[in-house]
Amino acid sequence: MKIACIGECMIELTQASEGRLARGYGGDTLNTAVYFARLGSTVDYFTALGDDPFSDEMIAGWRAEGVGTGHVARVPGKLPGLYMIVTGADGERRFFYWRENSAARQLFALPETPAILEALAGYDLVYLSGVTLSLYDVPGRALLLGGLKQLRQAGGRVAFDTNFRPRGWPDRDVAQRVYRDFFAISDIVLASVEDLDLLFGQGSGQAVADRLTVPELVLKLSEPACRVRAQGIDQVVTTKVIERVVDTTAAGDSFAAAYLAARLAGVWPVAAAQAGHRLAGAVICHPGAIIPLAAMPDQIAGDGGQASGRAG
Repeated sequence: MKIACIGECMIELTQASEGRLARGYGGDTLNTAVYFARLGSTVDYFTALGDDPFSDEMIAGWRAEGVGTGHVARVPGKLPGLYMIVTGADGERRFFYWRENSAARQLFALPETPAILEALAGYDLVYLSGVTLSLYDVPGRALLLGGLKQLRQAGGRVAFDTNFRPRGWPDRDVAQRVYRDFFAISDIVLASVEDLDLLFGQGSGQAVADRLTVPELVLKLSEPACRVRAQGIDQVVTTKVIERVVDTTAAGDSFAAAYLAARLAGVWPVAAAQAGHRLAGAVICHPGAIIPLAAMPDQIAGDGGQASGRAG
């Protein structure tokens, strides 16, 4: 099975000792792509970067993790976006972004765009998020939507993670229209009550989820559990409470990778959700989005739960 992840990876600056800053990189769908690769999936990342040393460093890092970079467009004179994490005395993290002119925003406005859209149709699954959609202008989103429709006509599927960040949108009305368009062409939606409340109004998340007619829905609840609705199942799948959470960064990104990788391997939806909980539970016990390779849990998908043939 071939997977494509679409989005943006940015330069990350974090506070270190004595006012110094540590530099890394990160992005929601890129985190998911890395975890896909670690789980043995064949995955390519679709984005645009500049022709600068930071972009070169990102590509080298992705390749080292096993993520394919053959569909990363390089835009002369552009740079990746940048964000800074500031941690307060109470441990709360705040994010500050400089990404308005990043190369990734031009992915669907480049000479390479037609080839990128054509390539998408050759994948079994395309994964994208609400953050992905916030990057592009109206024509760019229309091209992406058309490309995903062609993918589905060719037998591929679309997995959409809501991951709503209000600061990425001009207003909620625009975001709501865009989300509805992409819900309509999604085969699998990974959402959270928190995201849907933010997007559609406080207290509306559960009702919005109930109205979604997608074939497969995974809804993260406010408690440590998710609701899985797929293949005639509508079940809450709980997970153990982690006593000492170090960093929740990429919890949802890693859950998505484990869940979708399991489903593509034929694992039953409830067992796939348990696999997602297992990986996310390991990720939040370590600092940063990408945990050390040695910290990856064994037997993520567990024993059994296999179904013959292609999942759902």
